[in-house]
Amino acid sequence: MENVYIMEHPLIQHKISMLRDKNTGTNEFRKLVEEIAVLMAYEAFRDLPMEDVEVETPIETCQTPFIAGKKLAVVPVLRAGLGMVNGILTLVPSAKVGHVGLYRDPVTHEPHEYYCKLPESIDERISVIVDPMLATGGSAEAAVDYVKKQGGRSIKFMCIIAAPEGLERLHKAHPDVQIYCGHLDRCLNDHAYICPGLGDAGDRIFGTK
Repeated sequence: MENVYIMEHPLIQHKISMLRDKNTGTNEFRKLVEEIAVLMAYEAFRDLPMEDVEVETPIETCQTPFIAGKKLAVVPVLRAGLGMVNGILTLVPSAKVGHVGLYRDPVTHEPHEYYCKLPESIDERISVIVDPMLATGGSAEAAVDYVKKQGGRSIKFMCIIAAPEGLERLHKAHPDVQIYCGHLDRCLNDHAYICPGLGDAGDRIFGTK
């Protein structure tokens, strides 16, 4: 599928395998999510626009490339998406951060918005929406919808694990969005959990049940 990128880097795959282990504790899980976000962002940011700026080195003045345009906007889907934010900010500390709050109906599994706050001039920024899990695709689709309604035009979506059903739904709804996925898992179960997955990412990041 065009605009869909499945990560194959050995470090990403190794760390995802550690995430899957039910014996991985909260502190280690949180650190792994952040490390995976760094590695994925490095790959996802290969196509950032550049512009030459004049810089004076100790030897001479030269034209040298900087990232062009407005600062990036990192938009975590609450609450699990928060676990990926610091990893991205490690690479791009000047990025602005917005938030999209969604909860999933326990019966229909469809998302409902309860909070949305985005950086100003979102139409001039590259928005990176992050959520560790892409399950049914409902929350991801809704998050992209909200960013687009606020004027966002250049959007990337990053997840650590995806189910084929969610990936297909998001890509079909928003074919213009670049989707970066750490690993594509087998399927969803009857409770809309990814299999083999890693459980509830939010609970494991924040140590809740």
